[in-house]
Order: sequence, then C-alpha cells, then structure tokens
Amino acid sequence: MDHYDIVVIGSGPAGRRAAVQAAKLGRSVLVVENRLRLGGVSVHTGTIPSKTLRETVLNLSGWRERGFYGLAYRVKKEIEGKDLGSRLRKTLDYEIEVLEHQFARNGVRTFGGMARFLDTNRISVTDPDGEEHVFSFDYAVIAVGTTPYRPANIPFNDRSVVDSDSLVFEPRVPKSLTVVGAGVIGIEYATIFSALDVPVTIIEPKDTILDFIDREIIEEFTHELRQRGVTLRLGAKVDQVELDSVGWPIAILADGRRIRSDMLLYAAGRSGATANLGLENAGITPQDRGRLKVDPATFQTNVRNIYAAGDVIGFPSLASTSMEQGRIAALHACGAAMHPAPEFFPYGIYAVPEISTVGLTEQQVRTQGIPYESGVARFRETSRGHIMGLQSGMMKMMFSLEDRKLLGVHIVGEGATELIHIGQAVLNLGGTLDYFVENAFNYPTLAEAYKIAALDAWNRMPRQTTPLAAALP
Repeated sequence: MDHYDIVVIGSGPAGRRAAVQAAKLGRSVLVVENRLRLGGVSVHTGTIPSKTLRETVLNLSGWRERGFYGLAYRVKKEIEGKDLGSRLRKTLDYEIEVLEHQFARNGVRTFGGMARFLDTNRISVTDPDGEEHVFSFDYAVIAVGTTPYRPANIPFNDRSVVDSDSLVFEPRVPKSLTVVGAGVIGIEYATIFSALDVPVTIIEPKDTILDFIDREIIEEFTHELRQRGVTLRLGAKVDQVELDSVGWPIAILADGRRIRSDMLLYAAGRSGATANLGLENAGITPQDRGRLKVDPATFQTNVRNIYAAGDVIGFPSLASTSMEQGRIAALHACGAAMHPAPEFFPYGIYAVPEISTVGLTEQQVRTQGIPYESGVARFRETSRGHIMGLQSGMMKMMFSLEDRKLLGVHIVGEGATELIHIGQAVLNLGGTLDYFVENAFNYPTLAEAYKIAALDAWNRMPRQTTPLAAALP
C-alpha cells in the first residue's frame, strides 16, 4: 500500500492548485481523477467548454462586428454543431496537455479511477479495469466538483432534452431553445445561442435573476436580452416536460402554459459529486445536494485531516475562487503560512454580453447605511467604444461620501471580465475616487470608462476643500 502526505481527489481548479502547492512545499502528492483524462469538470464540461463555445459563436457569427455591418452580418453563413465542436476539442486537448506538464514538472503523481474512503487515512481506487488499489495518506483534499441536477420528472435524452454536460459533449445548433433555470449557467448558454439568432425562452421560478448582481446592471442586461428577442418567463415553474410526436420537448408550466422548442436545456441547479465517495466511512455527512461543509478559513471538514474545496463546498463556485481555496487548504495541511483572503474578489458571468462585478452592490450599500454616490459610464461614450461599434455596455461605480473610497464596480458589456480587475485592485488596496480622476488611462480604451464614471460620481458629490476639488473646474 503506497502512502502519500496528501491525496487530492479531483483535478479541477481546486484540486490542481492544492496538488501543485503541496508539491512545491516538498510533500508527496497523489491526484486521483475518475475521468479518462485530467482536468475535472472545469476542463471537460464546465468553464473551459462553455467559454470556448462562447468565443466560437461570437467569432463565427460576426457578433462583435454587427455594430458597423448590421444585424445580418455573418462570418460564416451556416453555423453547425461540428463548427462548435472542433474548437472545443482543440482547446480541451491543450488544457489537458498543460495540466499534465504542470503535474509532471512538480512531481505530482496521478492515478485514474473512482476513489472511495475506507477510513480517515485510507482510500481505495477502482481503476477502469475494475481492479482495486489502496492508498494511505496523512491529509486528503476533496475537490470533486459538481454534477448537473437531474430531477426524475425531466425526460433527459441528451439530444433534445439536455443538461449542461450533454450540451457540450456533442454540441448542435437547435432551431429553438428553452432554458429552464436563470442561474449563471442557464443565462450563459441562453445568451450564447441567442447570439446565433436561435429563438430562446428562459424559464425561472423566481421573479428575478442573478440576485447577487447589482440591480441596475441586471436591468440593463435584461433590456438588451429583450431587444434581441429573448423571452423571459419569470415567476414561472416547470411542472413537467413532455416530448411531442416529432421528439420536440414541451415544457408545461404550473399556470398551464406550454412552451415547445427544438431543444430544452435543464440548468436548474447542480449537486456535489460526493455520492460514491464513501464519506460515511470517514465520518463526513454531506449537506443538501451533496455539498460539503467546511471551515471557511482553512477549508477543513469536520474531520480535521480531510479538506474540501471548489464547487463541492458551494457558493461562489467560481474557478478563480476554487483555485485559491485549494491552495489555502494545501498550505494549512502543510503547516505553511497563509495570508488572509482578500475581502473582495470578482465575479465573472460569461454571458453575451459579459457581466462582472466586485465589491458591494448598491443594495448592499443601502442596507449597510453607508452614505454614497454612484457614477455611470456608457461604453458608447468612449472613443474605443465607437471604434468597436458598441451600442451598449455600461460601468457603474460607487464611492463613500465620507472618505471617497471605492465601494464597488459593476460592469455589463464587452470585455467586462477583463476590465473588472482595475477596480478589484483599487478596491482591495483601499483606493479612492481620486485615483481614477488623477491618473491617465491608455487612449483609446474601454478602461477610460473608469475615469468617466468616477467624474460622473464626483460631479454629484458635495463640494469639499480638497486638492481634487480645487483642481477640477
């Protein structure tokens, strides 16, 4: 029986970062992955495929050039599933190659098979041939990610009724699409296919979408979706799904409405992939939908030598935060110094258009009773926006009236997930409105929106006897 200092179950963002960090600290590390290839959900069915699909669609559809050449402009007139799939495969192969090289360079051993805890210091791994292997460990990190939630009343067939996994496994361009669930995954895929001019209907039982995003940004976002012809059925619950005589799914709503489409994507939640891990043998009990509860500072489960990180522990379920969680878990297990996690981290929603946010929303600022002022910049107000032909997109910033510190940045539009990092740095470093007004930004860039939004906020602030107030007309 081989022994390792740390065993990592799963090779997605959390698992890979935990493994590499532990190896860099001189520990012996084994990564167990139940897929045929490394990468986890992120590489195979999650982050990388969805973002690759988005980029492929935007390129082939000519989406980014329609501001100049009209709504009928296309790079490729007929876009088929094979066009989407070829780029997906190339990207996946490259990501796996990079990960394999990273593990090899750091001396991380990998093993393919299904892991199951025998107790708090041993796992058995069943390889693809059915043979069982037992490994012992001092510490373990559970980073198995999640799987799509598949309720029994939805007739999944992975062709016309799909989840987010089967959608990317063999992508096709449907004649029409119904998306059940207006969470991040549902919204991303709904808007990606809408960019292909596929008629899309989104069904969501709540009256709102993406509640953790600033409401003004969501209002701008939903306005653009409706302009594109996306149908939003909010406050509507799907009772069941039937297939008609030609195999098209019909979503039957609780109020009796029936929505028929060529394809139905069920994206109403995910479950932690913990069902077959034998957690009961280690004394760990999953919570609702297989999620694991951890100490938010160390990522230890109730069993102190077993950690969990990534989507399996729930919100925020971002690849970026999962990586940091895995790294912190490895540092703690190795007894290494850990810096405190930053107070604010960015969210990125790769819809069309993108949404990205960092810091407090306006609703949170009001709830906390912070005196504030906000400023808005429209991308069309920037020279770069004109050059790119942008008709939409906005940035919203909020500042404290007491000390002018930045409170939050919220962006919807082209490049939002890249632009947000300027605001993230200023926010975490305690910067103020003065930074954006007094510093020069490359011209022409969309980043100029920071200066425009800051000046917009400053123009409505009470005048103060400060160098900034004195310097501006």
